[in-house]
Amino acid sequence: MKAVVQERFGPPDSLRLREVDRPRPGAGQVLVRVHAAAVNPYDWHMLRGDPYAARLLGGMGVTRPKHRVAGIDAAGVVEDVGAGVRGFGPGDPVLGFCPGAFAEYASTSASLLVPAPADLTFEQAAALPMGAVTALRGIRTVGRVGAGQRVLVNGAGGGVGSFAVQIAAALDAEVTGVCSARNTDLVRSLGATRVLDYAREDFTGEDERYDVVLDNVGNHPPGRLRRVLTPSGVLVANGGGSPGRVFGAIGAMLRLAAADAVTRRRLRPILPAAPAGPVHEDLLAVTALVGAGQVAPVIGRTFALADTARAVRHVEEGHARGKTVITVR
Repeated sequence: MKAVVQERFGPPDSLRLREVDRPRPGAGQVLVRVHAAAVNPYDWHMLRGDPYAARLLGGMGVTRPKHRVAGIDAAGVVEDVGAGVRGFGPGDPVLGFCPGAFAEYASTSASLLVPAPADLTFEQAAALPMGAVTALRGIRTVGRVGAGQRVLVNGAGGGVGSFAVQIAAALDAEVTGVCSARNTDLVRSLGATRVLDYAREDFTGEDERYDVVLDNVGNHPPGRLRRVLTPSGVLVANGGGSPGRVFGAIGAMLRLAAADAVTRRRLRPILPAAPAGPVHEDLLAVTALVGAGQVAPVIGRTFALADTARAVRHVEEGHARGKTVITVR
């Protein structure tokens, strides 16, 4: 099968399209014939082994990538199932977290998959897993957004932000989106009642106060973000940082924890929406929102499998609109 391989840590240009053996599903696993895969900041972090401190935690490898085939978000159809798998069979359309998603086939745990909504294309379905689950955790699980609350989403036009605006609006919150000028109409169409162009307006200098701030960018220090919170407000941090950092987001989380210890306002990071913990219920919740017509993926650009390096570079540059998706077949 064709797969996008990473033999070493490095920039997106180190990715290579290769012929590799097709994986086989083990016990409790499902083999997915991948039709589309989405690109996330997670992918360039894994590709570069960045931040360096994360290599010691075991998730990405120490001297070389832990997973030879890149990618994590996928949608496709079930090709085969391993022993003990219930609820999935060959031909079923699915979406979820599939390590090695940038390939024609990927094998993953059945607990990391859910049925794909019938009304979505494979490209739209592939856009859901990491972006929508991260947004759901930020808005509902960590932020605990409720009806009538004032919510600000920084980076509202990106992969996580575009889902976060919709989820907050679905919870009947009053949403302010911060984005680039080219995305203002998009963010308003997703349910934001107020949209700010970050190049012209600094929300941290305004008098407005918010019950929840979801920061997907990390371009303001916590001290300035605390200024725009209500006394009981929550800052939810999801900034991944730039390439070439020793501690990156890990350091940001530690600084946030230290600041939280000396302030009355609650400062919280989002737990990673990656296959290191339980995500099945989150995936089901996301697809339920899609089925109810309350959430729809925003796809900014699509690439062919052979152009995966360009797709990852596009996301790494930090200005992608909505989700970036790779069409596999």
